[in-house]
Amino acid sequence: MSSADLVRERTVELPDMIAYAGATWDWHRLHYDADYLRERGLEKPVVDGQIFGAYLAIALREWFGPDAVLTELSFRFRSLVFAGETIRCVGDVRRADAGKIEVDLRVEVVDDGRIAVAPASAVLTLT
Repeated sequence: MSSADLVRERTVELPDMIAYAGATWDWHRLHYDADYLRERGLEKPVVDGQIFGAYLAIALREWFGPDAVLTELSFRFRSLVFAGETIRCVGDVRRADAGKIEVDLRVEVVDDGRIAVAPASAVLTLT
């Protein structure tokens, strides 16, 4: 698999955000409350930053299959993402040897090209 194959896009809609909030018990009003957002000068709900860890883990599973076990994942937020925006998870294999894969990652916002998450990286072991 080449690094060119390590791309996954997804539009983050409000229902996705609500489902994630329910799963994680993160009900901050920044993620859903229109009045709260308007008071702060924001037009749309802000995507919970931790959801990017979930999306990166999903992408890694799709790219490397069920026999690859995610053992390390780290990432840093760079900019806000809003409900309705499309993100692109991108991975570049840094190193692959017997039983271990190291991947550099980032999350881009397709709508305007800004970087939402970087640097980011993952380590997977093959079972």
